[in-house]
Amino acid sequence: MSGGFDITGRVAIVTGGSKGIGFGMALDLAEAGADVAIVSRHLDEGEAAAEEIRKRGRKGLAISADVRVPADCEMLVSKTLEDLGRLDILINCAGTNIRKPLVEFTEEEWDTILNTNLKGLFFCSQSAAKIMIKQEKGRIVNISSGAAQVGVPLLGPYSASKGGITQLTKVCALEWARYGITVNAIGPTYIKTPLTEEWLSDPERYDAIISRSAIKRLGERDDLRGMLLLLVSDASSYITGHTFYVDGGALAGWPVDW
Repeated sequence: MSGGFDITGRVAIVTGGSKGIGFGMALDLAEAGADVAIVSRHLDEGEAAAEEIRKRGRKGLAISADVRVPADCEMLVSKTLEDLGRLDILINCAGTNIRKPLVEFTEEEWDTILNTNLKGLFFCSQSAAKIMIKQEKGRIVNISSGAAQVGVPLLGPYSASKGGITQLTKVCALEWARYGITVNAIGPTYIKTPLTEEWLSDPERYDAIISRSAIKRLGERDDLRGMLLLLVSDASSYITGHTFYVDGGALAGWPVDW
């Protein structure tokens, strides 16, 4: 239905789609009717994720690529077109993080984080946009973070990369709107996944995080589904250039009952 939430038959690329938030989003897209290309540096993990897509009755494709390499970004788009026939949606979810004091970061660590989180997102978006411009329609969703909005100790390069995503989302949206492409971002805060479960299991850390949440719980991958499906569907055709924070109210203010 034009203007609705239906994405049946559309084709999506999810970078970082073999685990964590990316894997959850890939499953959400498949369950909503899309065929999905899973991009991962590790082909075995990508194949396992693609098989889960197929179990849901949709086509699943695993692509081994490193988003830090612009040629790989071009390749993953070409491979998706070759195997799945089209490209409607790009989810930029590939990312990495290192937690340590600012004075301890090396140049190599800085480059690893910025090249994965920001450079990779840009060149994947550029490659996808070349196709979407020709067809005069497309949806790009970038995964940002609450760390783009507030400073977080020990997350210097990560915060810089996510702040960059917020600004790049705006510029992409402005340049590509004339071609029917919308570009938005989702900014989660702490989401419980198999990759973060151990880190979030520390009681003191857990209590500190919950104290900042108006809803008083950690986020789950399912909490991102509604915003994701809105932004990839025709229902969001008049929404572009924004970052939407899915954070349990953490960024709304200080949830203290005086």
